Parts: sequence; structure tokens; C-alpha cells
Amino acid sequence: MNISYIKNEKVIATSASNDDLEIFEVNNSNRYTIKIKTKENIKLIDASISVDTAPSKQDLYFLNGYQSWTDTKEFSLNEKEKNIYHSPRFVINKFAMDKYGDATFYKYSNRKLHGYDIFYAKGKNELFIYNMNYKNAYLIIELLKNKKTINLVSDVKGLLLKKDEEFVVFDYFFFNDYKKGLDSFNKTFPIKNLEKIFGYTSWYNYYQDINEEIILRDLNALDKRFNLFQIDDGFETFVGDWLDIDKKKFPNGLKPIVDEIHKHGYKAGIWLAPFAVEEKSETYKNHKPWLKKDKSGNLVKCGGNWSGFYALDLDNDEAVNYIRKCLTYYMELGFDFFKLDFLYASALFEYDSRTRCMVQDKAYSLLRDILKDKIILGCGANIINSIDKFDYLRVGPDVSLEFDDVWFMRFFHRERISTKNTLQNTIYRSFFNDHLFGNDPDVFLLRDDNIKLNYEQRIALTTINALFGHVLMTSDNIANYKENEKKILDEALNLFTNAKVLEFKRKKKYIEIIYELNDVKTQLTYDTKKGVFINGR
Repeated sequence: MNISYIKNEKVIATSASNDDLEIFEVNNSNRYTIKIKTKENIKLIDASISVDTAPSKQDLYFLNGYQSWTDTKEFSLNEKEKNIYHSPRFVINKFAMDKYGDATFYKYSNRKLHGYDIFYAKGKNELFIYNMNYKNAYLIIELLKNKKTINLVSDVKGLLLKKDEEFVVFDYFFFNDYKKGLDSFNKTFPIKNLEKIFGYTSWYNYYQDINEEIILRDLNALDKRFNLFQIDDGFETFVGDWLDIDKKKFPNGLKPIVDEIHKHGYKAGIWLAPFAVEEKSETYKNHKPWLKKDKSGNLVKCGGNWSGFYALDLDNDEAVNYIRKCLTYYMELGFDFFKLDFLYASALFEYDSRTRCMVQDKAYSLLRDILKDKIILGCGANIINSIDKFDYLRVGPDVSLEFDDVWFMRFFHRERISTKNTLQNTIYRSFFNDHLFGNDPDVFLLRDDNIKLNYEQRIALTTINALFGHVLMTSDNIANYKENEKKILDEALNLFTNAKVLEFKRKKKYIEIIYELNDVKTQLTYDTKKGVFINGR
């Protein structure tokens, strides 16, 4: 192991025990653990290990993105990751486009590819690696193209260790066999047998333009097959002012709607972004001490959504109490299901003396502590921190109403809205499903109004979501469905409930999917560039 740290303002690098620290290694079968014990006060910078396997152009590598929305797939060695800093700097700064993923703290390069915490290689040199140190430090897997090596990097930057303190730097499983690694992963994280969610969300038809009339109309359009009705963004006056319901849109508040949802026999769901505060909000204007600041004392802007938004400081007791008060308010209204969004904002910038992983683990634990046994669907969240905190997790970016969103957005961050990207995330992250949490692939859309996805793309979106997810949601008013759309929905629900995916395999721009339904095997070939099945259904 190579480790670097700061002592007395001096940077020191070592690969062995020295006067400042002792290094201990334990190898137990396929599990590898390295910890240090300090002899002096030190602040960690980084730690890395080289893997004795060379990347190959013939192999495919699963590179798990930093958070829910980060594009994730099996990469070949000649592919590149999108580097936001190749975009115009004035656009990046204006919309804070570098704040959605890991661009602010990880250095991108065309000479390498990287992923987080869970990794495999298929082909000539098989590998399967997964991080067991996920409460302490993220494990970054780097494919160094020019050096032809694979590096494991422990994201320990900023961690302050006092004299005589012990810390686990690495703890991971390593296999030279993909199947053995996957079997081990499945045993480490056994099936949870979570309930499958079939629901409605208001976002992908009306976005923030919702009101009481629209919500009740779409609620009354559903049938008994649904088990969730979720109100998405647009009910509040501004993001961050969660105690202020927009009285023009919802003159009777949300409680009568919750009661009506329950009368229909559905769980009542609500969308919130508990760590986010937009510039137009009263919270931003009146409570700036609650907001996270960087080392220079500047407020930490987290993205360009709404009027631009900032993060609450989780070291500020008043900010934490505000989060607790807001979430408790919605519990008392009777909501059963909480979709909590933009959660990456909890650890966008360094918190003194702790790793980024530690900060997010504490933040997500706070949410679970407040909401107790309520159902939580995390979104815009780091994957590994979500284990044992959230029941369900979004595994891809938002679905777009046209296949790859508007053309200019394709030049920006890896977390951008894209049906093209989210479908690949849904497939490649599918082995997380019901082991780490229930996978939420985002919505299917079958309507033919207010949408630019063509008919075949809508079928592919609906089918893939039904096959690979544990959550199946739509924003359609299904009362407007024609007979053909009703038939497609019936088929999708049958897949969602009864089908089992046996295998998927990448072949250049295609993904071959084999599933079993009623003892009959079916193969689909999905074109990732066009968003359609080339062999129909």
C-alpha cells in the first residue's frame, strides 16, 4: 500500500510502517483488510494499491458511477468518461454543472477510467471486487490505460487521525473469477424480499405545474393494481421551504389528499430534497448560517436546478433540527413513502477531519433515524452509503421526454437527464436489486401526448423497467390510455410480477437480454444507440 498524509504541515508518503504509523494487513480467503495505527497526529491525503492484473482491450469493465444519476455501464478500454471541464467554463460556473458528480474532487483524464465500490471485469482477465469499508471510505477502482494497471484507491482525503488511533484504510473482497465474486456478493448482501412498488408520480407529465385538481384527477384514474401514489416537486412554495405549502395550488393543503390516497388503498408518497435550499426560498434569505460553506467561507452551490441551490450544513444543529422538523411534519400528515432527492449535496465539499464517505453515511443515517420505519426511496445518492439506510434507490438519471434529451445537454455532466443513459444504468446495476436495496429505474411512459419518445422507445423503456426494477412508476394519466397502451401495460405488469432475467450481455452497441416467464425463455436485443428492441417483442 502507498499512503500519503500531512504531519506538521509537511506531506509524507510511505509504503511501509514508519515513525508516524504502523500498517497491518490481514488476508482472509478472498477478503483483504489493511489498517493503520498512528503514532502521531496526522491528516490523510490518499492511499492506493496496484492490482496484479493488466487491463485488456478485449475485456468489459463494470464501472459504477459515483451517485444514482452518474452514467454506469460496462466500459471497454477504448471508451472515455465524460469530463465536464471540457465544456465552456462560463456555462459550468453559471449552472454549477461540475457539482452533480465527483468532478470537484476527482481528477478526470482520457488516460484512465474509474468507478466506485463495486467492480467487475468480464472477458480474458475476470475480476470481481466490492468494498466492505463503506462506512469509512469509498473504494475507487482506476483503470490506468497508459500504465496498463488497475489501481484501488481509498478515498481517505481529509481524515484527521489522532495519536494511537486505528483506522481501516482498505477492506474489500477480491476475486479473479466473475461468477465466484458475484456469488460472494450475493451471500454478503442476501435477498431482502422487499415489496415491489407499482406506482404513480406526478413529475414526468406536469413537473412543477401541479395542483390539487390535477393530483386528484390522476389519483382517480388509477386502479387497484397500483400500491403507491406519490406527489412530486411543485407542492411547496420554494425548495427548502418545506413547511410552506403553495396555497394557490393546494388551497386545502396536503392532508385531505393524503386521506384520499389512503381511501383508494394506496401508500401516500411525497418528494422532498431535505439537504437542498434554493436561492429564492425564505430559508436561503433568512438562515444563511444554516448553509454549508467551503474553506474560504463561500456558500456551497450544489447545482443549477430551480433558482440555483445550496446545501444545509449538517454540522449546524439548527440546520439539522430544521431537517428533522420538516420530515416530521410530513410524517404527521400521514405520508408513508418518502422520495428523498439530491442527497449527494450532503457531502459535496470536505467536512474537516472526516472522509466524504463518513459524512454521507451520517447524513443518510440521520434521515433513517428521523423517518424510522417509513419507506424511503433515495435519489441522487451515493450507492454504497444507501445500504441499510434506504429501502429503494434510484439507479439512473431522470428519464427524458426525448431519448437522449435536448442536444446541448449531451455536452454536459455525467448526471444529466437522459433516457438513453438511465436504461443502461437500469440494466447494468440490476445485480444490486433486492440485495443492497430495491432498484428504482425511474418511470415508464406510454402516453402519446407531451412526449417525444417514439412508440418503440416507449415500449423498450416500459419493458426494461419492468424486467430489471423493483419499482415500476409512471406519470401518465392512465385514464387516457387507448386499448393498445392498456395491453402494453398489462404485459409489463406481468413481466414485473412474474418474469426473471436469466442473463444480459453487451455486444458492442447492443445488449442481449434473456428472461424467463411461465417456463418460457425469451431473448431481446436492445439497441443502446436508438433505444429500441431490434427483434421486437
